[in-house]
This record gives sequence, C-alpha cells and structure tokens, in this order.
Amino acid sequence: MKKIAIFPGSFDPFTLGHHDIVVRGLDIFDEIIIAIGYNSAKKNRYFEINSTMEKIRSVYKDTPQVSVIVYNDLTSSLAKSSNANYLLRGLRNTTDFEYENGISQMNRYLNDKLETVFLITSPKYSSINSTILREVHKYGGPINDFLPYDV
Repeated sequence: MKKIAIFPGSFDPFTLGHHDIVVRGLDIFDEIIIAIGYNSAKKNRYFEINSTMEKIRSVYKDTPQVSVIVYNDLTSSLAKSSNANYLLRGLRNTTDFEYENGISQMNRYLNDKLETVFLITSPKYSSINSTILREVHKYGGPINDFLPYDV
C-alpha cells in the first residue's frame, strides 16, 4: 500500500521551511499532496491562491511524487477522498506543537485511519514565518531569500 501524505496549510506564502518539510517527507512517504486550504480564521489571503499553487507546482515540476491542490473542506475529509492515511506537519517550536496537537486529535476523531506525522523544522528555517514575510513584503521589503520561488 502506498504511503500518501497530505501536507495541508494556507501557505501564504510557501516558505523554505515548508519546502524543507516536503523534501524530508519524501524520505518517509511515497507521495505528498501539498493541499492549499482556505483558513476560516484568516479573513483574506495576501497572495492570490491560484498564483501560489502554480508557483509551488513549479518548484516540484521534476518531482512526480509531489502534487499541489487547492481545497475548501475538512482536512480529514480530503485525506479520505485522496486515499491518504497521513498528515504531514512541520513544527518550529512548542507553540506550534500545542496548536497542531489539538488539530491532530480532532482529525483523528473525524478519521480514525489518519495519522499525523510531525517533523521538526531544520534549525536554519525555524525562524521563518509566513505572517512576518507578508508584513515585510507589504512594506516593500525583500522576501525572496526565504521562499523557494520568486514573488
């Protein structure tokens, strides 16, 4: 049986930290689906979602084990419909763990075949934060050094 993982997130933007998790996840999973979701807690996206999807696809154009989709559903439901039994998540710190732990337990309740696998972000990427990058970009600062593609 193929080990398929969903890597869900708003990815606004998709950072080198996210890329690090995908690359390392490929050592564990046969296939990774990067799933760009609409986060109801975030009112509006900063970067347009279809453009973000295309930029991420370009990063993995030579990596057929990685696909990129946009979804607007429960992640546990997406996993079922994608035949994925794993969620891949990156953790930068204990604050991330506290947040992700609750989500993981709810996803497991909603889909008892779904396991969440946490990878600790590589130290050189642990300070990269999409919220900070959006703010820097909004005021004209450079952010391309923190992304696997140019904006």
